[in-house]
Amino acid sequence: VQLQASGGGSVQAGGSLRLSCAASGRTFSSYGMGWFRQAPGKEREFVVGISRSGTTYYADSVKGRFTISRDNAKNTVYLQMNSLKPEDTALYYCAAHGGGGIRSSDDYDYWGQGTLVTVSS
Repeated sequence: VQLQASGGGSVQAGGSLRLSCAASGRTFSSYGMGWFRQAPGKEREFVVGISRSGTTYYADSVKGRFTISRDNAKNTVYLQMNSLKPEDTALYYCAAHGGGGIRSSDDYDYWGQGTLVTVSS
């Protein structure tokens, strides 16, 4: 599976962005998908995930502000980010896994390149 993330950019605090992650291959629906982020000088952290069945999982820091969704017909997962804060600034990565885990980066088998989100105050 190859993943291509897009949609990053610069926005002011309180603004919104939507990230997309397009996957190659015909087995997209068999993968759980997740978004991670890595801010400068910090470790990569889990942001949101969506299972094969559509169950969603969120980090506490983004609950109520971010929404993950998937369109299996388009082999794409989306991350809608609202009410953005400066602390959301990071390189955002999408990832795919075929197993049962969702929150650990070790659970994921495939990674896309990052897309940069910058939120100014």
